[in-house]
Amino acid sequence: MIDRTGAARAPGVAPFSQDELVRYARHLALPQVGEEGQRRLRSARILVVGAGGLGSPVALYLAAAGVGTIGLVDADRVDVTNLQRQILHGTSDVGRPKTASARERLADLNPQVHLETVEERLTSQNALALVSRFDLVVDGSDNFPTRYLVNDACVLTGRPYVYGAIFRFDGQVSVFAHAQGPCYRCLYRDPPPPELVPSCAEGGVLGALPGVIGSLQALEAMKLVLGRGDPLVGRLLLFDGFTGRFREIAVQRDPDCPACGSQPTVRELIDYEAFCGASLSSMPPGSISARGLADELQGADRPRLLDVREPFEWEICRLPDAELIPVVQLPSRLAELNGRSSLVVYCHTGARSRRAMELLNAAGFAGVRHLEGGIDAWAREIEPDMPRY
Repeated sequence: MIDRTGAARAPGVAPFSQDELVRYARHLALPQVGEEGQRRLRSARILVVGAGGLGSPVALYLAAAGVGTIGLVDADRVDVTNLQRQILHGTSDVGRPKTASARERLADLNPQVHLETVEERLTSQNALALVSRFDLVVDGSDNFPTRYLVNDACVLTGRPYVYGAIFRFDGQVSVFAHAQGPCYRCLYRDPPPPELVPSCAEGGVLGALPGVIGSLQALEAMKLVLGRGDPLVGRLLLFDGFTGRFREIAVQRDPDCPACGSQPTVRELIDYEAFCGASLSSMPPGSISARGLADELQGADRPRLLDVREPFEWEICRLPDAELIPVVQLPSRLAELNGRSSLVVYCHTGARSRRAMELLNAAGFAGVRHLEGGIDAWAREIEPDMPRY
């Protein structure tokens, strides 16, 4: 176990069983771990946020290492598109809660580990109570609102935050909210506009990349528990999986940081969806919902449909009578759209179609709207038999 500064607390001295001595023999042989270190791991309580691409290798390696209590919070269910990278789950788990399949897999890997699964989203309402029950947090989330939420909850409760992020071939790892080191807000004071942040579904991610980054996160968590080695405090580790190169950036604690600075203004958790501009409580200007579009397509004044995804996405699924012009080609193909009125643009989840709408508006096209949530929202709400990806 570790205290507020990250230093290891004195663990209990319960003797190891014969099974434990055999199971952890490779740890016990390491001078930097040994019996004392293995007891620290056995006494540790680590919360893993997300049971997806990053959370899978994190949870697997922490369980294999003998971390005494692993908390796992995730509200999602297993989808077939997860299986390319989320190795906690199998084909037979599709449709099940991720926490359920994760519990079975981890219990099979190491039945000596105590698992505390929470089948709900981490929110401003439950984060402080949940985080405070654990020694540190490993973040396997895939969105900015959750990262800011985890950071602020860790700063307010004095828990180290092991950060990881992935996109396409690239990954990042660091340790925030630790002793005198920086927090996540010291590095990223403000979130980027949501329309400029494509999801993994839109941008893609190489399946093995989460294994690399998640394994590094698990390693950092174990170093913190052991009180050994040089954790990534004040250092952001960058990995380019396409070239196989690592590089490192120094990150200083910002004295003006609103969370961990000398005069912090973040004294309680806030609405992080609104903070990151990701709130969907009302329809943004220029948007149309899947239900609204379905109603209009049934009327006499049917809007024209423009699909701005890539051709491979078009082959998976499409809306009837749509025209395909990938968003990267749109500036050079505007002439093909001359004379079109009542145009609705759509992509996979809405980010690219919003950019396309703004481009068309700037080019003088009137009455352009985009489908909020993209064809994925259409599949969820209107056409449940449509293939999703």
